[in-house]
Amino acid sequence: MFEFAFTEEQQMLRDMVKDFTNNEIKPLAAKIDEEGKIPKELMKKLGELGVLGVAFPEEYGGGGFGEIGYCISQEEIARGCMSTATVIGAHQSIGANAIYLGGSEEQKKKYLAPLASGEKLAAFCLTEAQAGSDSFNLRTKAYLDGDEWVINGEKLWITNGGTADIVSVFARTPKGISAFIVETDNPGFQAGPPEKKMGIKGSSTHAITFDNVRVPQENLIGKDGRGFLLAMKTLDTGRLGLGAACLGAAKELLEMSTLYAKEREQFDQTISHFQAIQFYLAEMATMIYTMESMVYRTAVDYDLGKNVSRQSAMVKLYCSESLDKIADLAVQIHGGMGYSKELPIERFYRDARINRIFEGTNEIQKVIIARDILKKKGKM
Repeated sequence: MFEFAFTEEQQMLRDMVKDFTNNEIKPLAAKIDEEGKIPKELMKKLGELGVLGVAFPEEYGGGGFGEIGYCISQEEIARGCMSTATVIGAHQSIGANAIYLGGSEEQKKKYLAPLASGEKLAAFCLTEAQAGSDSFNLRTKAYLDGDEWVINGEKLWITNGGTADIVSVFARTPKGISAFIVETDNPGFQAGPPEKKMGIKGSSTHAITFDNVRVPQENLIGKDGRGFLLAMKTLDTGRLGLGAACLGAAKELLEMSTLYAKEREQFDQTISHFQAIQFYLAEMATMIYTMESMVYRTAVDYDLGKNVSRQSAMVKLYCSESLDKIADLAVQIHGGMGYSKELPIERFYRDARINRIFEGTNEIQKVIIARDILKKKGKM
């Protein structure tokens, strides 16, 4: 039987990140959305707080909280700003995590500490024009020239692409798909202009060009030809963290909607007395309860070393779909004010939509889930 309760240390982590979000992130969230960037000072503070490496072991400069701690942190940060949560997710859960999951001891010691402290920012370079959902079809290539790898190709929709110092790059070699650590000050690395997006505007998204980018042979992550498996394993944690961010945003929307319903008056009573509004709140709370259960049950299994590929796909699918519904209901409860930039509801509504697309579209999540069900003959 599944049993879970947060430890005292995990609760202290939640309280710390919650206070930081309330005091430092929420006051800046509207400005982050309008200006399309997260202030460097805020990222510096997040690094000092320990949030940027909260999941990694202390020996690599991390907080030692594992995936549970990472989900707690992402949940609380997303209550204030989904752009900030997205930047942290791309940095820690996939960009740096590819090094942690597949890297050598020397690579971990060299790169993870500055990434965990916020001294350096990471990104994850997998997606290409012909390799979005079909990520195995990537065309970026790498070949060995003496004691250096030479990388050529283009990546698209790379979160943190224009601000990262270190990127985990996936390229095709004669042996298959391999993964590499690339420092972005290498000659030949170039980030295009930031994409103009509907939501998560504070999270910079760029096309990246690799033009004869040379990296030392020791910057190969893991074995040559084994990079695709690493990418898929890394995305398991990315999807789980995405679910935690969706959970945090959903909780914030429910809280704002409940308070508004108890204040807004129509027909000589607050709208909280109307059954339609009560039903909306009940639907939102039920979805949130399910989201929370899925996120933390999967995080527990992950920290126990279990394979959670199917479960993380389920988390991503359900939590992103649910957040979209909850954001829509929140707008409806707020009426015209929900559609106005005067309240953060409108921003949450725009920010929510991307979650059904990145980290693998929800259609791909269904493929992953279905394949695993068929493989295991319907057993959970």
